[in-house]
Amino acid sequence: MTSTTPRTHALVSGAGIGGPALAYWLHRYGYAVTVVERAPALRTGGYKVDIRGVAVEVAERMGVLADIRRASTDMRTGAYVNGDGRRVATLPADIFGARVDGDDEIMRGDLARILYERKRTCGDVEYVFGDSISSLADDGTGVDVTFERGAPRRFDLVVGADGLHSTVRRLAFGDESRYLRHIGAYISSFSVPGELAEKRAELYHMAPGRLICAYRAAGDSGAKAWLSFRSPRLDFDHRDAAAQRRLLAEAFEGVGWQVPRLLDASRTADDFYFDGLHLIEMDRWSHGRVVLLGDAAHCASPASGQGTGMALVGAYVLAGELAAAGGDPRTAFARYEAEMRPYVTVNQRMAEKFVPQMTPGGWGAIRFRHAMMRLLPHMPWKNYVVKKLAEDVQRCAKAITIKPYAVPSRIPA
Repeated sequence: MTSTTPRTHALVSGAGIGGPALAYWLHRYGYAVTVVERAPALRTGGYKVDIRGVAVEVAERMGVLADIRRASTDMRTGAYVNGDGRRVATLPADIFGARVDGDDEIMRGDLARILYERKRTCGDVEYVFGDSISSLADDGTGVDVTFERGAPRRFDLVVGADGLHSTVRRLAFGDESRYLRHIGAYISSFSVPGELAEKRAELYHMAPGRLICAYRAAGDSGAKAWLSFRSPRLDFDHRDAAAQRRLLAEAFEGVGWQVPRLLDASRTADDFYFDGLHLIEMDRWSHGRVVLLGDAAHCASPASGQGTGMALVGAYVLAGELAAAGGDPRTAFARYEAEMRPYVTVNQRMAEKFVPQMTPGGWGAIRFRHAMMRLLPHMPWKNYVVKKLAEDVQRCAKAITIKPYAVPSRIPA
């Protein structure tokens, strides 16, 4: 950009997936960008995530698709095991995950690292770790921001890409209880010793109202586990890891297989995660010069399998609409929301539909699930079932058509 006009300066809260992706696109369109992250360093933990449909196209336009594919989890099979660890049903990964050619799967931490490292090629994106926004004052021409640790600063725009329990959303829109809807289950994810999983395989164990998975991605010496259970809304502090570990242990007390060893690992895992399967449902995602992105705006819960994809696509659309509107936030935010809403709605409804299927209610339902999984690879209608599953997933993953936004010659301040 060749202009002496001061660049529009955007503050992005959250250095997960959506924040660094947005920083890349905003910088490309001529913005100065600061990313603030509460964690002291980039978060490199987390479970595996899918890059599907339109998100693949966005990753390709960012120039990170090859990096994502090199870091693939390369899962080959999925299997259900009984309490003794014996396999009762095994399926190849294409059936198990209902994937199609072009889809990718990567560990969340690997994707976060890839997106963060894009700043080396996109220039002077400023990252501030170990701090968080404490107040916002939008006067119509800019936003005065105070931080928990750093000095106050003024920005032209503020973007909340800070997740399900967004600080920016709370400061700009009010308490999250107004927007959060629980959809019936909880999930926990954390690192476990490598011997508790098989390489390139997902091992599942079911108990009434509970589902356990352990897996080890290609190239990893350690493994990951996630455990989910049916439950009405629980009352706990989302930053109180000790209380969350107690809730998890109570929910899985007496469950067989290697669950006791997984719970032991959860007590010391530094990437321990526990939260509800929740939706965030808002009438609008922007207020003045403040806008929300990803889970902060429209969490569809891990049950959708689309949170990462929606964050990547949302970052592309938000930055593109700001560029197309010449930097006018009111116009850009309205267009961003209009583009994204149908895509978000489809994926939130998919999550609601899937949650009851994650955790069968009783032993009869579990035995039926095992029997169907054993029979599926041998059935003449196997290809139809796989195709139908893939079509349902892709319908959600492709429920938006993205525009080819042009890089403008000038971004107004």
